[in-house]
Amino acid sequence: MPLSAIQKVATAQNGVGAFVLPCKRITLRYCDWAGSSKGMNAYLKTQLGVFAKRNPQIEFQVYKKANDHPAITAYYLNGHQKSVNVKNMAPEEIREKLELLRNSSPEKNKRVPAKPVTSINENVRGIWSPFHGAKIKI
Repeated sequence: MPLSAIQKVATAQNGVGAFVLPCKRITLRYCDWAGSSKGMNAYLKTQLGVFAKRNPQIEFQVYKKANDHPAITAYYLNGHQKSVNVKNMAPEEIREKLELLRNSSPEKNKRVPAKPVTSINENVRGIWSPFHGAKIKI
């Protein structure tokens, strides 16, 4: 009996087995006149091209807005957005903020409860008391 190749090609299963980055678009806003945008202007001229080539799945938009502080806004697949003010930051700090927005979850921050673990079962050892210990002979 001869062997035959499988006739069917694997089909996509809605992202199973593939990672989809939740960040779909990043908008950089700057002013070419104000001093608070000095770091953003330097970043746009020197490092944005390298960052964009390393992240081809993200759409980058650059807006010049006069008399306004620089800011970065990230838009995610679930419709949420996060903004970071990068006023008076150095280009390296702006790169770190871009990486933070690219890697962060689009979900809002959630408060962790004071007692994160609750149980409906009794303690296996029962309630502890200093009178339940072994008797000490004197």
